[in-house]
This record gives sequence, C-alpha cells and structure tokens, in this order.
Amino acid sequence: MPPAKKRTRSYDSTKIRAAVLAQFAHVREAVEALTPEQLDGPTRLGEWTVRDLAGHVTMVLASMARKLGEPEPAHRELALLDWPQVTATEAASIDEDTRAVDTTDLPALFAETAARYEAALADVPGERLVPTRFGAMTVADFLVTRTVELVVHTDDLNAATGAGIPFDRQALAACTRLLADALAAKAPGGAVEVRIPPYAVVQCVEGPRHTRGTPPNVVETDPMTWIRLATGRAEWATELDEARVGASGERADLKALLPLMG
Repeated sequence: MPPAKKRTRSYDSTKIRAAVLAQFAHVREAVEALTPEQLDGPTRLGEWTVRDLAGHVTMVLASMARKLGEPEPAHRELALLDWPQVTATEAASIDEDTRAVDTTDLPALFAETAARYEAALADVPGERLVPTRFGAMTVADFLVTRTVELVVHTDDLNAATGAGIPFDRQALAACTRLLADALAAKAPGGAVEVRIPPYAVVQCVEGPRHTRGTPPNVVETDPMTWIRLATGRAEWATELDEARVGASGERADLKALLPLMG
C-alpha cells in the first residue's frame, strides 16, 4: 500500500496573531531592561551583538506590516512546510537588513513596530497572500513562521543575557509543531515516531510503518531542545549524551536530518 498522505496541520489564526504579539511584548520588556553593556555584548549568532539581535526581532513583525502594504501576489508560491528549509538561502540579505536597522532608541523602535503590526493586521483575512523574501504565502502561514522567529530569537537572547524571557505557550506550541512537521515532510515515512510533549508527535523516515503498540523507533525530547536541534543551536550527539534527547531503535538517529533551518 502507498504511504498515507500527510495532512497539513491547521492553526487558529486569531490565536497565532495574539501569540506573536504576546511573545514580542515579552522580548520588548526584557530588552528595555538591558544595560548598554549588555546590549553591546556578544551572541551565539556570529558577529551579531545583543543590540543587533534585538533589532532583528523588530524585523520579524515589521516585515509583515511592510509586506501587507504591497500589492497582493497573484499566486501562492511557498507552502508553510517548505519555509524552514528555504530560510538559509537568504542568510546574507537578512544579515545586511539587520545591520541596517536603526537601534539607537530600542524602546521607541519596539513600540512603533508593535503599533504598525497591530494596525496592518486589523481585518486582514488569513487567506490573503503576502509577498515574502522566500515567495508569496498566506497571511495565516506567514504568521506561524513569525512564532518560529520570535521563539528562536527569544532563546538566543536568553542565552546571551540570562534575561529569562518567558515563552508564550501558543507561540512555543506553534513553533514546535511547525518544525516537527517540517521534519516529517523532509523525511516522509512511518518508521520513527518523534515525540515532543506536550505539543507534537510526528512519524517520519522510510521503513516499516508502526500501526499499534509501542513503536520500535522512538525519539523523545522537550520543546526547547527540539527547537535548538532543528535550528542548529544544539548538536544531536551532545543532547543525547546529556539525556535531553531519548532515542531508541536502530532507525532513531536523526543526526543526518538536522538542522532543518540554517
């Protein structure tokens, strides 16, 4: 029998819109409390300082507000599950755009960005197409990608500053699910079950399909460890050694499939 066709996960657009704004607010509050010395400190993102990273976070919302002001594309060009793998293609331009952000007055920048986001999204239907640097997507799909950007960079900021910025539950759930589904799309199959409680369970990798009982190949981890693995912030072998990932079965080695985002 042919493998079962994977169903695209649906997201509640209203909840995702609110989650994006909530996570942005968490970052905004933390950034406003940082000292000049902390803002000038390093991050794990190459040459970016904390100030650069904070400026990039404003781009996450500003890009949506700006793109919604452009003409609507005629055709959808990018599916949600394809987004994680194409992000690396624009790394250089993203870096250039980030360095061009005026971060002289970060509180004002964050306030202005939040206001523009709320105004731009007012009464915009989720099925409307919006141009992105990777191709036209629906507003609903683009919003889900914003949860990934915000959650991942919140973690980057926490790693750089120890600020302990909290994660909005809905944003964390959407980020975890999208990256889990992207793995299943990259390596379709039913031989391995990947569990990321409490948010996601997916099957992937070609091989015998599990139908009942305990699967022979299981990977289990927590949401933040999964997100770090999927985005290249953590190494598979290290997370196994530190017992932050459990993997059982001869096919339960995902090293060759990670990261999903460059």
